[in-house]
Amino acid sequence: MPNSYYIIKADYLQRTRSYSFLITLIVTVYVAYCFVPPDNANYTTLNASGYKGAYNSAWVGYVSAIMTTVMLSLYGFLLVNSGIKKDIDTEVGLIIATTPISNFKYLLCKQLSNYLVLLTIAGCTFSVSLALFFVRGAGYPFVLLNFILPYLLFAIPTLFLIASLAVVAEVFLRNRSMLQFIIYFFLFGATMTRIIGSSDNTTGVFDPMGLSLMIKSITNHINSQFHAHVKDVSFGFIFNGGRAYKHFVWNGISWPAVFVLSRLLWMGLGVTLVYVSSLFFHRFNFKQTVAKKNRKTIVQQPDADKLPFNPTGIARRALPPLVFNYSIFPFIKTELLLLVRQGNKWLWLLNAGLWIAMFIAPLPIAYAYLLPVLLFLQVTRFSDLVTKEKSNRVHYFAYASYKPLLRMLPAQIIAGVLLALALAVPIIVRSAIALNGYAVIYIINGVVFLVLLSAALGILSGGKKLFEVVFFMLTYAAINKVNVTDYLGSMPHGSMYLFVILLINAGLCFAAFVTRNYQVKHL
Repeated sequence: MPNSYYIIKADYLQRTRSYSFLITLIVTVYVAYCFVPPDNANYTTLNASGYKGAYNSAWVGYVSAIMTTVMLSLYGFLLVNSGIKKDIDTEVGLIIATTPISNFKYLLCKQLSNYLVLLTIAGCTFSVSLALFFVRGAGYPFVLLNFILPYLLFAIPTLFLIASLAVVAEVFLRNRSMLQFIIYFFLFGATMTRIIGSSDNTTGVFDPMGLSLMIKSITNHINSQFHAHVKDVSFGFIFNGGRAYKHFVWNGISWPAVFVLSRLLWMGLGVTLVYVSSLFFHRFNFKQTVAKKNRKTIVQQPDADKLPFNPTGIARRALPPLVFNYSIFPFIKTELLLLVRQGNKWLWLLNAGLWIAMFIAPLPIAYAYLLPVLLFLQVTRFSDLVTKEKSNRVHYFAYASYKPLLRMLPAQIIAGVLLALALAVPIIVRSAIALNGYAVIYIINGVVFLVLLSAALGILSGGKKLFEVVFFMLTYAAINKVNVTDYLGSMPHGSMYLFVILLINAGLCFAAFVTRNYQVKHL
C-alpha cells in the first residue's frame, strides 16, 4: 500500500502542477460561476419550458452539482486519459514493470489519480457554488446539506466511472487517442440522448449522472404547482434573448434508497472495468514488437563481412555541395506532410467518407454538423501542430534554428490552415455556388481561428491536453446550436460577430508569437 500511495501522489502532482491544468481550472471556475446566472441574464443553464427555480439553497446547490457532473463528464475523460501514456513516454513504466506491484494495483492507482484530478476540479466548483448562493441568493436560508448531497450522489460516482473509463481506454486502445475520443464522444452523446429522451427511468438507477431523477423531480413539482404538462428539462447554456420565466420554489430531491445504492453499484462497475482491463494490460512489455522490427532490419541489411572496406577516409569532393534555402516554403511542405502522415491511415478513410458526404448531404446539415465533426477528427493533428518539438524533445534544436519566429511558427500555422481549408472545400464550393459569400468568409475565418487557438493554447500550456479539451467542448456546443460557439458561421450572425472572431484571431496570434519569442530567448 505505501508504494501505491507514492504512485498516486506522484501522478497527481505531475498533472496538477502543469500549466494546462492550471488554465483548465481557471476556465472551469469561471464556467462554474456562470452555472447560476443573474435574473437579468440572457441565458439559463436549466430550462423547464418557461419555468425557473428561485435561488434558494436547493436550486443553487443542485443546479451547480448537476452542471458540474455534466461538464466534467463531457471533457473530464480527455483531461485524464493520458496517465499510462506518460509513463510510456518518460520510460517510468519500465521501472514500474520491474517492481512487484500487480497490474490491477497499478491500474487502480492510475484510476485513483485520475479521480483525484477530477475531484479537485469538482471541489473548486463546489466552493464557487457556496459563494454563488450568497451572491445570487434572494433571502432564502442557507442549507449546507443541499450542496453536499447533490455533489456526493451526482458528481462523485460519475467522476469515479469516468476515471475508470480513461484507464480502460488506454489499456485496450493504447496510443490510439483519436479513436478513444471518438468512442467516448458517441458514448456520451448516446447516454445523454437516452437519459433525456427516456421517461421510464424515474428512479435514476440506470443513469450514471443522475439527470433523470432531477428531471423527474423538477417536472413533477412544476406540474403539481402550476397544473402544467412539462415533460422535458434542458441542461446547458441556453440563450433565450431575455425571455421572462415563471418562478417556483423547489426544495430538492427526496432521495430513493435504490438510487443511493445504484451510486455504489456504478462505482463498483468502475472497479470491475479496471480489474478486467488489468488482465489484458501489456505491463510495458513491447519486446515482441521490437523483436519483429529488429528481425526485419536484420533481413534487409547486407552481410557486414562482404562490404568493401576502404580506410582512405571521406572524399570531400565526392560529397554533394551544401545548398542553403532560407525560404519558408520547404517548412510549409514539411509541416503539411507531417500533418497528413500523422496517425493511423484508417482515419483518412473516415475523413474521406465525411468529405464526400458534405457534397451530397443537404447544405444546412453538412455545414452545421458534418464540417465541425470532420474538423474535430483532426484534433490530434492540430493539437500536435506546435507542441511536437517539445514532446519529442527536439525543441532545443528547433528554437536554435534560423529565425524560428519568422519561418517555423508561421509555416506551422499556414500548414494547419491549408489542411483545414482543404477539409472544408465541399462547403466552401457549395456556398460559393449558392452565392453565399458570407459563409465562405465565415469558414475561412473559422478555420484560421481554430488553428490559431491550437497554436496559442499549445504554446501557452506546453502540451496538447488543453486544446483537446477546449476543442471537444467547442465542437459539442457548436453541434448543439450554442450560438456563441458557432465559429464556422453556420447560424445567422450579425457583422459584429465576424469582427469579434477577427479580434480573437489577432489576440491568439499575438499571444502565440509573444510567448514563443520568450521561449526561444529563454531556452
